[in-house]
Amino acid sequence: MSPLKLVAPALVGLAVLLLWQGLVTWYEVPVYLVPSPLLVLQTLVRDWTLLGGSLLVTLRIALLALLLALLLGIALAFVFVQSRAIEASLFPYAILLQVTPVVAIAPLIIIWVKDPTLALVICATIVALFPIISNTAQGLRSVDPELLDLFRLNHATRLQTLVRLRVPSALPYFFAGLKVSSGLALIGAVVAEFVAGTGGTASGLAYQILQAGLQLNIPRLFAALLLITLAGVVLFLAVSLLARMALRGWHESELAR
Repeated sequence: MSPLKLVAPALVGLAVLLLWQGLVTWYEVPVYLVPSPLLVLQTLVRDWTLLGGSLLVTLRIALLALLLALLLGIALAFVFVQSRAIEASLFPYAILLQVTPVVAIAPLIIIWVKDPTLALVICATIVALFPIISNTAQGLRSVDPELLDLFRLNHATRLQTLVRLRVPSALPYFFAGLKVSSGLALIGAVVAEFVAGTGGTASGLAYQILQAGLQLNIPRLFAALLLITLAGVVLFLAVSLLARMALRGWHESELAR
């Protein structure tokens, strides 16, 4: 990664924070409306025991949902590419998962599933599933026709064609979908926590945001939002690093320019 890709966003972020701090200080904006970045950072340090534990709860739900979406998405994508009839029969139901608001079905899932953590994981999985299915299936079908003819000419079996041609061709599409799903899993976890309203020692960041809003503890609310944002960035960067390691040296998307 070039230094410009690191320095430029950092400078923009620093400028925004300085402008935010300056405006809040200059206009003496009340803390219960918009806290300063410095106060948010101080609150994050002071309440780290509470917010850090909630972050781990939310991350656990998001990561479990992403893993489940990964397994289901890849399996369904492999099923879809076996036959156009199978894809035409099942793909519309995958689209239904994408277009159905999780806030509408989360209460039902929470009622049906007795375990709260499992219910939240299912809700987040539903949100994160479609990009993996769609991108992986598209990648498995997007093979070079000439290479496909070459495999057929050499009497390659269906399994050999799948493992040695279709899967490598699908990797860039798969990682593109995984990048989207990593953020969606976190969003789904937070939204599900909002709907569930779970509290106590096993509460996630969504519950802390709700409590901070009710108590007008706006600095803590901003601190929790900051943690969610940073967690999403870390997940995206982790998937990007994984994609670079898998594609480096052979795919044009990761070749040095």
